[in-house]
Amino acid sequence: MTVREIRLFGDPVLRTVCAEIDTIDDGVRALIADLVDSVEVPGRAGVAAPQIGVPLRAFSYNVDGRIGYVINPVLTEVRGEPVPTGEGCLSVPGLWHDAIRYPWARVEGIDLDGEPVVIEGEGLLAQALQHETDHLDGRVYLSRLAPETRKVAMREVRESSWF
Repeated sequence: MTVREIRLFGDPVLRTVCAEIDTIDDGVRALIADLVDSVEVPGRAGVAAPQIGVPLRAFSYNVDGRIGYVINPVLTEVRGEPVPTGEGCLSVPGLWHDAIRYPWARVEGIDLDGEPVVIEGEGLLAQALQHETDHLDGRVYLSRLAPETRKVAMREVRESSWF
């Protein structure tokens, strides 16, 4: 379908708790196609629906050559001790800071046929699952930063050319 423009920090849709998808129709199929097309751009690990302006619970991922999507994802399990993990966000371009993330995560949801989907993994995949699920709950990774780091990051946002 289309690689969609990424909404930037400050856009109200990024603070919106997204609605569940009740019916899989042509609009939802087009949304998923756009999410997958948008995440296939090199350097992208995930794109959540609100990042392309749609406040619905869906995201795509692209980690280690594995590309997919989840509708109505729920972060059902995390494992290990949360650790500071280098992270960036397409909606906060140019910033890279350590966010607190678990080293392993599982997300459960459905696919376009309404069939159950379970995605689990460690490392970058675990980080992407947590990051994209946060987007669906109206959170940007900046909220996961340690207080002093968050102060620095918010100053960087204010001083950026895109804000």
